Amino acid sequence: MDDLADQLVAAVAEGLDTFALSGYSLGGPVALRAAARHPERVTALVLTATFPHRDNRLALALPVWRKLAESGNRELLAEYLTMMALGADALQAMPDEQIQQAIGFTAASVAEGTPEHAELAPRADVRDDLPHIKAPTLVISTTQDWFTSTRLHHQLADTIPGAQLVEIPTGHLPMVERPEEWQKLITGFLGRHRA
Repeated sequence: MDDLADQLVAAVAEGLDTFALSGYSLGGPVALRAAARHPERVTALVLTATFPHRDNRLALALPVWRKLAESGNRELLAEYLTMMALGADALQAMPDEQIQQAIGFTAASVAEGTPEHAELAPRADVRDDLPHIKAPTLVISTTQDWFTSTRLHHQLADTIPGAQLVEIPTGHLPMVERPEEWQKLITGFLGRHRA
């Protein structure tokens, strides 16, 4: 996690001395570690659908994701990810044809390194960093999320000093289910916390 955080800061710092970070899903622990290790550089932090450590839900969901990715059966992996990533409201509102399109798109876009991603996530643990975060922080809780629970979102907001929590009724993909609302939350927060 330290290496990922330092690589992130080094990449951003090539053009900026200070910057805001947005951490989504596994990117959340990376952004948190970067903010803890480089407080002089990180001016604001936005955390969406993320976690400080694995809970039992992640401990069960991620090995299934990894095993499906390793199997090479992209369609089965895409069916699992579609079911897990979309919130109940979005999934129920989709006609069968749209669900099949989502599965096809997901199967075609499975990234290299997916098994490694699913293997790293349950090992990520940044709980000790949370009380030391200095940057203003927004935690966006995805209330229909089957990967990261609202309990974990609340833990982030309750432990990071001064963190603000907002809820959005989506699954793990607010940028797909409610993109304008999600973007407005982020831009509004960053607008209030310009360096």
